[in-house]
Amino acid sequence: MTATAETETSAKSDERRAAGVAFGAHALHDGYTDLVYVMLPIWQSEFGLGFAALGLMKTVFSGTLAAFQIPSSFLAERYGAPIVLAIGTAMAGLGYCLAGLSNGVMLLVAALFVSGLGASTQHPLASTLIAHAFSGARSRAALGTYNFSGDIGKMTMPAAGSLLFLILPWREAVALLGGIGVLAGIAIFIVMPRYRDEVATPAKEEGAGHGGGRVRSYSFPLLLSVGVIDSATRMAFLIFLPFVLTAKGAGLPTVGLALTLVFAGGAAGKLVCAWIGARIGTVATVWLTESVTAAGIVALLPLSLEGAMVLLPIVGIALNGTSSVLYGSVPDLVDPAKRQRAFSIFYTGTIGAGAVSPAIYGLLGDAVGVTVALVVVAAVVLVTLPITLVLRPVLPSASTLS
Repeated sequence: MTATAETETSAKSDERRAAGVAFGAHALHDGYTDLVYVMLPIWQSEFGLGFAALGLMKTVFSGTLAAFQIPSSFLAERYGAPIVLAIGTAMAGLGYCLAGLSNGVMLLVAALFVSGLGASTQHPLASTLIAHAFSGARSRAALGTYNFSGDIGKMTMPAAGSLLFLILPWREAVALLGGIGVLAGIAIFIVMPRYRDEVATPAKEEGAGHGGGRVRSYSFPLLLSVGVIDSATRMAFLIFLPFVLTAKGAGLPTVGLALTLVFAGGAAGKLVCAWIGARIGTVATVWLTESVTAAGIVALLPLSLEGAMVLLPIVGIALNGTSSVLYGSVPDLVDPAKRQRAFSIFYTGTIGAGAVSPAIYGLLGDAVGVTVALVVVAAVVLVTLPITLVLRPVLPSASTLS
């Protein structure tokens, strides 16, 4: 075997290992994030908690996850991504093990903090791993698949928990699920490829962009602003959707089905839109998805309940599909040495926007009603379109995968 062939074989092996680690970590960590929803009724019954306390439980986990993503990237720069991601994954699982041992609310809160702290490592480090392993259009497609893998975890982990609760006491079941994270942390440390830290070259610092454009200092902040608006739109829409459907005569089972249709469409959208973005370009894809999102939200208002149910999967595809294209564009706007930190900032901004926007749009809904509030949501999402035009010279256009 020639040296070139050995290098290609090694690169392919690293790609497979990187994809396995990143996709698996994303599925596991996002699964732990949504497992909290399954646990809330159990904890309410076990510890006699009110809704405010239950909301605090979720806030502790999600708030810790969002707040410590940037510190996680700093730790990875100092000690290496493999050890930080491995310890983080083990901590995410260990938190659930501790939850199984909890005999009071304070220990339970501490357990959720530990799990959220561990989960904060995953988004910036796994995203950077994919960006290292794959390049160009293949990187954007791989990041889209990585984005989709989180939805697999959101579906499988809560389902696994629900099944385990039928045959085991909740403490043993939660500890068992937490143990998966501890074992996964060990596997990640062993399997995860080691990449050398890339240093910025003068040409990259100057900003050589795609299509002869230049990456300006404002490029990444503008992309982040698009991500923030997109994330805020998604959460606001989900807050108002049940009330829109109820006004059309939907009962609770129908509302549940409607949300399932949106989530299923969203999961497919993350995968499909990453594929589309690799072929028609980032800007064209964002224009397509955000336009369909805005039009779909407005179209839901006058439709009958039956018509709305048919439209919801399409809205879900567009609503979630933009995120894959945006995450996949981060490596195009920052130096390779700064990708890890950039991903941590990007995920912190988008997750934070998703956490804050329901309260802001909720106040708007109280003031002007659900219908007008949704029209405002649809109008705000269109603000992303002129922003992407500013980014057009530095974002990739149509390409093919190799």
